[in-house]
Amino acid sequence: MSDTILDKEEHMGSAIKNGLRLAAVATAGALVLAACGSSSSDSSSGEATESAASGEGAPGGTINVLTLEEQFLHVDPQRIYTGVDLAFFNGYTTRTLTAYNMAPGAEGVTIVPDMATDLGTPSADAKSWAFTIRDGVTFEDGSPVGCKDVKYGVSRTFATDVITDGPTYAISMLDIPKDADGASVYKGPYVTEGNDVAAFDKAVVCSDDDKTITFNLNRPAGDFNYTVTLTAFSPVPAAKDTGEGYDDAVVSTGPYKISEYTKGQKMVLVRNENWSKDSDDYRPAYPDQIVVTFALDLAAIDQRLIADAGDDQTVVTFTGVQPENLATVFSGDPRFVDRSVDGYDPYVRYLAVNTQKVPNQMHRQAIAVALNRAEMITIAGGSFAGDIGDGVIKPNLATDYAPSGMWTDMFGAAVADTGDAELAKKLIADSGEPMPPITYQFPISPTNEKAAASIKASLEAAGMTVTLEGIEAGQYYGVVLDPEQEKELVSAGWGPDWQNASTVIPELFGANGGFNLSRVDDPAYEAEVQAALAMTDRTAQADAWKALNKKAMEQAWAVPTRFGKIQYLWGSKVGNGFLWDAYGSYAFGDLFVKS
Repeated sequence: MSDTILDKEEHMGSAIKNGLRLAAVATAGALVLAACGSSSSDSSSGEATESAASGEGAPGGTINVLTLEEQFLHVDPQRIYTGVDLAFFNGYTTRTLTAYNMAPGAEGVTIVPDMATDLGTPSADAKSWAFTIRDGVTFEDGSPVGCKDVKYGVSRTFATDVITDGPTYAISMLDIPKDADGASVYKGPYVTEGNDVAAFDKAVVCSDDDKTITFNLNRPAGDFNYTVTLTAFSPVPAAKDTGEGYDDAVVSTGPYKISEYTKGQKMVLVRNENWSKDSDDYRPAYPDQIVVTFALDLAAIDQRLIADAGDDQTVVTFTGVQPENLATVFSGDPRFVDRSVDGYDPYVRYLAVNTQKVPNQMHRQAIAVALNRAEMITIAGGSFAGDIGDGVIKPNLATDYAPSGMWTDMFGAAVADTGDAELAKKLIADSGEPMPPITYQFPISPTNEKAAASIKASLEAAGMTVTLEGIEAGQYYGVVLDPEQEKELVSAGWGPDWQNASTVIPELFGANGGFNLSRVDDPAYEAEVQAALAMTDRTAQADAWKALNKKAMEQAWAVPTRFGKIQYLWGSKVGNGFLWDAYGSYAFGDLFVKS
């Protein structure tokens, strides 16, 4: 899943992406492991964590969400792929077959049934998974949700010209043939000619009573019940689908529905009178309403949270505490201790290098070695920002992580954290071609603008020509995921969709990846990716991911900047505030207003 990389490039989602774990059939444990520790153990909010774990809550009141963004990137469930958006909409409006347990620490990366009666039933070879839908699940108009609605929602993923930016696991995992160009022979529900609907119907099957949905896969997937936590596998009523327009007219299946969505101003969620608690023991649905206010200055948001007066006592945010306020919030001041958290999030922050616009490997390597990564971390918050990264697999993905050697010997010499302009110049000179001009795209915010200035200075010190292009944060990924609009260098963040690098390497660099901002098209690499995906020996698969991560870094398809941390501050009347390891955000659906 992607993060939204606002300011310290943080906040799933999945997506992105992110967006978000563990093989259900194999093991269970914390997402945040190994060198990173867990968010709960690193938390500065022990009292808040205890409250969250107790499951205490009270009905009523309004939860207020403040954000810099002018809109949500997407509200359409098949298009949501940032971690915070997944956490938000899954908590309030969009049910899935399974979901992450809303709890701090290790419990928060285990899954529980949501719309399904249980965690699913795999076939003996794990190439087929069946889920039975609970009784009483309805859309906001009261009509029942059946298998056909989940199947239709999944079908929309295949309409890649309309349903953009979301996860593509349905396309890559369902047992549907590919055409001569490598695209699925099924083209989604909007195409009437040259569309192999029968192939989709064979891959996704509904029982006669419309209660059980079976997914037939093209490879074993012991963790497929983690895949269906993504809202891309949530139901959509075909009669209400307006294609691209559904992004502004979503039909709820959760305890809340959208009563107002004015981009640039606010979104208001109110209670869905046709939601039944009897069919949903996952969402406590405490507040009477949730109000999201858009287009606010980040510094002003922080100051409102610090002052903690009036309605601001019920505020949470989509972004973390700004770097200039971290020392104040985490000074031990009793005003903040029980309403703040400092912990590792799921994301690797990196710069994607567009290989279609920077095709020369040595040019891409020059970008990597020129960057002053230490300064970027300082700008993002110093020790609060995280640790310098050396790949797109983070140490919290302990089984699949190994040092890549990127900054020690990969490029012929050790690269200081402050960058090496002379080595970058040498790589450009040895490439045999002139370095192309570089345009760096990033979401606009005060901290991101400072980071962009640092990147520009680092690359220009190595003789490159750099142009900066800031993009409104709420529209950012919609722009850069479009190959016609993406430029040479792009700010990005990614976290695993569950505890396997099968949700990292294929998504970022694979032919069917949902977040291939690097525009990688390497048949030999793709063959290795597919071979790794097919492995059932988890140890051998982990070795494959480590090797593929290293190869990607050698190619400099991406330049990791840091393994991220996140810090949140919330209002004193917000209950169950904690860092949810699954998405690196709040567990929005668990929040309540204290009396």
